[in-house]
Amino acid sequence: MGTTGQLSAVPEPKYWHLRTVLLKAIDTEFSTGQVLPNERELSARFGVARATLRQALDQLELEGRLVRRRGIGTLIAAPRVGVPVNRQEEGWPGAARSQAWRTVDCTTAPASAALAKGLGIAEGATVHTVRRVRLVEGRAMATESLHVPAAALPHLPGFRAESDRARSVLRQLERLEVDGESRAVELGVAEAEEAALLERPPGSPVLVMTTQYAAAGRLVALAVSTYRADTCKLTFGETGLVEVTPVGAAEGVRTAS
Repeated sequence: MGTTGQLSAVPEPKYWHLRTVLLKAIDTEFSTGQVLPNERELSARFGVARATLRQALDQLELEGRLVRRRGIGTLIAAPRVGVPVNRQEEGWPGAARSQAWRTVDCTTAPASAALAKGLGIAEGATVHTVRRVRLVEGRAMATESLHVPAAALPHLPGFRAESDRARSVLRQLERLEVDGESRAVELGVAEAEEAALLERPPGSPVLVMTTQYAAAGRLVALAVSTYRADTCKLTFGETGLVEVTPVGAAEGVRTAS
């Protein structure tokens, strides 16, 4: 049974209509960094209750069009920052990446079923995981969990501290000659732990990029990166092939190089 008639009969929520009206005002009347009028003035101008106005403002903040500053008010947000995610610009994963990524921790544990499938290894095999935060213009823009099978780094030296383990894993990984990679991007929401690292509330929209790296004909690393969808846009470079494919009920973007 079709649902088109039923859907068209559903009225648009007041806050969503107001969001559309506010967007037009933002694009035509305000500039980046300008402070919006206070809630009382906006409610009077658009003839809506303040509760409806707050819903619309909250939505626009989630979308990255507005930013709230304590003691200042609600400002027009700057355009999204372009963040390169190709190996030519970002590096792998040596000096270029180390300048942008700050290590949070490093653990070594048996692979779960899902992780083993992503890495093409046996469930329970030992995997090193380096967690990092990517900084852009001094702001936390992304988190990453970089999973590396222990078998891919057979000559990894011993280490006394967790920080030494992270450096050793990254250093050994850098020495591998990566000959292929595959990326998949999908829309998601930040879980509590990721949200804290990104300094965003849980449930904030994010772009989740999963990257598989291959060397000598086998997978050597799996990176799951979570980027803030409100303040950044991912750039893949001119040489990457981009293919849009359905992923379940949603759509994803895959690139290969």
